[in-house]
This record gives sequence, structure tokens and C-alpha cells, in this order.
Amino acid sequence: MEKVSSEATAQVTSIFIYPIKSCRGISVSQAPITPTGFRWDRQWLVVNSRGRAYTQRVEPKLALVDVELPNEAFSDGWEPTKSSYLVLRAPGMYVLKVSLSKPCEIADGVSVWEWSGSALDEGAEASQWFSNYLGKPSRLVRFNTVSETRPVDPKYARGHKTMFSDMYPFMLLSQGSMNALNRLLKEPIPVNRFRPNILVDGCEPFNEDLWTEMRINNFTFQGVKLCSRCKVPTINQETGVAGSEPTETLMKFRSDKVLRPSRKQQGKVYFGQNLVCMESLTEGKGKIIKVGDPVYVLEKVSSAANAAA
Repeated sequence: MEKVSSEATAQVTSIFIYPIKSCRGISVSQAPITPTGFRWDRQWLVVNSRGRAYTQRVEPKLALVDVELPNEAFSDGWEPTKSSYLVLRAPGMYVLKVSLSKPCEIADGVSVWEWSGSALDEGAEASQWFSNYLGKPSRLVRFNTVSETRPVDPKYARGHKTMFSDMYPFMLLSQGSMNALNRLLKEPIPVNRFRPNILVDGCEPFNEDLWTEMRINNFTFQGVKLCSRCKVPTINQETGVAGSEPTETLMKFRSDKVLRPSRKQQGKVYFGQNLVCMESLTEGKGKIIKVGDPVYVLEKVSSAANAAA
């Protein structure tokens, strides 16, 4: 493990929140840190009649669901009023407004990946809206932080937790990595294919692979696992149509075979770094990171082969 100089390595250039898992993200200028990641991130989930999560892997039309929250929802300490809504739009659908006041109905038997438990059911209108849009029975549910906990894999980040994200509370990606990939692609792709929470710029491509500890606005983040990529980056987020790229190109230079030849081979490709925030373990206000914040790397490994994956 190397200690790193006190100079800023990069700068936060974008922050993205994805309130409903697999639906469109929101680009924000700042975001409060909570014990499960950024506030509002992956707090909602669309499920089928058996309570199983729908994701873009099986329902790529979710990519076209536009999600809006009140601007003030990203201010420190803001609480919803009776007139605060999550607003949803999708092709061919009327505008759906979901009250941010806590729903009172419980949906049991909700599951996403390894986790199952109960969630808060957003009710009949939201259910009908998603059922009509997807053409199959659906419900919109909200993570119930009062009764449920979803721990991060203790092998990588003991004591941390998340809501409906893919296993980790934060995912960081660098613009340098995006640029390097786009130089190899016939048709460049936007960052929304990879759904990061934090986009940084100013570092060399794939430098984020190596970062095991960094500081952003006095908060300590740990890089705990390289982000292995599924089918979603192949889905055009403007059309919902899947292709073969960028996975085909990533396989050539970002696979475990290339990056980690001496480790167990799982046929995976890696792009981005999963993070946890040390300060998120304690409650309290004033925990916000902003676009423009410098990123100080405190510790790093020497190569991607030495990073957790």
C-alpha cells in the first residue's frame, strides 16, 4: 500500500443520483451523504408480481423513465412536505407524481440480488403506471429504513450498508477512463451507460482502480472493490436498445484475464471503483460533497492486480 502526496489528484466534476433503481439518474451540484450512500439514491425499486426486482437487464425500457425530485431535496437537512413529489415521465405515459411522504402500506417478500425483506408500497396508481408501461404486473416500492438493513458484503466492507444499489453505496469513475474507452470505440458513448455516483477528472485513465483511500471535502472514502460490469452498459440510455459495445471492447483490455492474470478468472470486465464512506457510519448533518470538490488520494495499491475485485 503506497502513501500518496498531499496534492489533489482529481476533482469532482459530476454527481449523479438514481432514485429508482434502473431508471434515469439526476445530475446534481451537491449531495448529502447518508448511512446508505447519497440521499435518495436507489431508494425505490420496481418489482414484479412476486416482489423480484426489475432491472434494465431484463426490462431495458426502464432506461427511458425520467425521474425528478425537488431541487431542495439535495440540501442538507431538507425534509419533504405534503406537496413534495417524486415526478416520473416515460414515453407514451402521463406524468406520475409520487408523494415523498412515507407510504403506510407494507410490501412483504421484496428481493433484489442476495437481499430480501419488506418495503414500503407506493400504492395502486404507481403500480398501475408501471404495469401499463412495462406491460406486466409491477409495483413501485421504497426501502424501509426503519425496519430493514441491507449490509454490504462483509468480505469487502464490514459494517457498511446500502439500499437497492448493486451491492455498494457509491461508485466512482474518472473522465480519463471514459475518454480512454471512447478513443477505442467506433461510436463514443456517454457516461450514463455506467451509472456512476461520482465522476472525477484530472487523473490518468483507470487511476481510480488503485485508490484504496481518498478524501473528498474532509470525508474519507475507501475504494473497496473494482466495479465489475454487467449487461447494462450495452443499453443505449436514450433508446433502451442494447448492442455489443462497450463490453466487446472492454473485454480486450479491462477483463480479469488482462488486469489480473494471476488471480482466479471469472470472465469479468471492470470499469470504475466501488466506494464506502467512513463518516456515513455515524448519523449527523452537514455531510455533503459538491461538484468542484478536490479529491485527495491518501493510499493506493500499485496495480489493478493488487486491488480488491
